[in-house]
Amino acid sequence: MSWDPLHSDDSRHSRLQRASSLTSSSQKGYETPELGELQRMLWTPIPCHANVNEVWPNLYIGDLYVARDIEKLRRMGITHIVNAAAGRFHINTGAKFYKDLPVDYYGVEADDDPKFDLSIYFHPTAKYIRAALHSPKGKVLVHCAMGISRSATLVLAFLMICENKTLVDALKTVREHRGICPNTGFISQLRDLDIRLTSERGRARADPLKL
Repeated sequence: MSWDPLHSDDSRHSRLQRASSLTSSSQKGYETPELGELQRMLWTPIPCHANVNEVWPNLYIGDLYVARDIEKLRRMGITHIVNAAAGRFHINTGAKFYKDLPVDYYGVEADDDPKFDLSIYFHPTAKYIRAALHSPKGKVLVHCAMGISRSATLVLAFLMICENKTLVDALKTVREHRGICPNTGFISQLRDLDIRLTSERGRARADPLKL
């Protein structure tokens, strides 16, 4: 499923609002799938018909083209930009590039390489996205070069950390709206995060006074 984020309609908004209010119905007894099973989930092709897609209420994943399109960002009402491919040899935008826009910029210098440790950015970026979405009229664009690996991984981590979704539910949620394909290393890192979060939630249910 894909849509033009510049044209809001009631049905699209209601679908996303329902998504924001749902928590995993399967968290009780949930077990993190093996890496191979997670990879098979990504084999099913999902069409991606746009440079940018709203994958969660007011949260967008996009590519380098939308990240550099100042007028489109202005029309979309983007207030915060997370560049998951920041740095001189990647998508070298930065706060100065957006000086004519009322946006806040957050850069993550990540390589789309299975050996790159993106997990060190999971919690800081999730915290940034959550605060941005809670700000007045907050609309967040998370982008990398193609909008399918680095940016998608950070959005998945946000949904898991801040919206209490399992990795499986986060993947399903995002893939309803955009074709994504995090590299094998990133999926493995998300799997490790899922195991930790599932364990923490299990302990919280068992003894809520301890956490």
